[in-house]
Amino acid sequence: MKWAVLGTSFISGVMAEAIQGDVGSELYAVAGRSQDTLEAFAKQYQIEHTFLDYDDLLNDDQIDIVYIALPNHLHHEFIIKAAQKGKAILCEKSLSVDMQKTEQALQAVKEHQVFFAEGLMYLHHPLIRELVSILESGEIGELRSIHTSYIASIAQFVNPASKGALYNLGCYPISLMYLVIKTMQGEQALGNRTMNAMGRRGLDGNICESSLMMSFGEQSTAHVHTAEDHGLKHQFSILGSKGCIALDTNPWLPTESNQFSVEIYETSKREVSVAASGDAFFYQVRQVRQAIETGHKELPSPCATWQDSYNIMQLLTEWEALSD
Repeated sequence: MKWAVLGTSFISGVMAEAIQGDVGSELYAVAGRSQDTLEAFAKQYQIEHTFLDYDDLLNDDQIDIVYIALPNHLHHEFIIKAAQKGKAILCEKSLSVDMQKTEQALQAVKEHQVFFAEGLMYLHHPLIRELVSILESGEIGELRSIHTSYIASIAQFVNPASKGALYNLGCYPISLMYLVIKTMQGEQALGNRTMNAMGRRGLDGNICESSLMMSFGEQSTAHVHTAEDHGLKHQFSILGSKGCIALDTNPWLPTESNQFSVEIYETSKREVSVAASGDAFFYQVRQVRQAIETGHKELPSPCATWQDSYNIMQLLTEWEALSD
């Protein structure tokens, strides 16, 4: 299947390598706004077809899948345009920067009945499937609380219009928190949530650090933290009525060797090792390609469905509103 990449950023290069590593995929085209950068990118990844206009790329009938690697605030515009051209779409996270744009993008996907997935790549990895399996087994009992943080020093690299730490980094712990709650309690548990947050703004005016406290269900809570001007550091733990799980290796950048611990209070503790054939981008490319080949319009859980992406964006936008 022929892939095209919109944008020549760092993440475009990571995905280019993943596409080239999939036997059923071809890296067919790339579009960028700078001639020099575009030529350098195309040369590095041996891409034959280049475009200085994103719309021209979308008009190429040879393209099967469009990967949108543009800044967050541009995602909805090119999701809509790609859907109108009948292209399958993989869009880098976060889906958008507000709910109006999110709804416009998903409406276009539904109207034109094209494949769409948000690029929460880590959800494709075997590590997450193993985690979900243990959660579903009931080994740690009922969900009581989630504690998570993800920080990285990326403020100097991101587009200010992409809305800062919450949409560039916070989407990772929020989406994994969402998956845990959905798995252990069902989506309805978030229906009666209460949220409070405290944040600070960086030099670009965006929220650069924030902590969120949330209660949901009958007796469950979550504490979520993110920051974009120091780090790199990850943390994710799940506390249940019988035991707890701590993700030792970075769940948002899983590799070929991954580990988490399962502890039953005052009884036992074991380490779970999850081997894999590659990183999360490798699995993402393969699973997206296979879903499109089999005629599916979205990915199955634990990957993000259309509804999952919508719900995650709701949590992010609420968190942003509370962080001032």
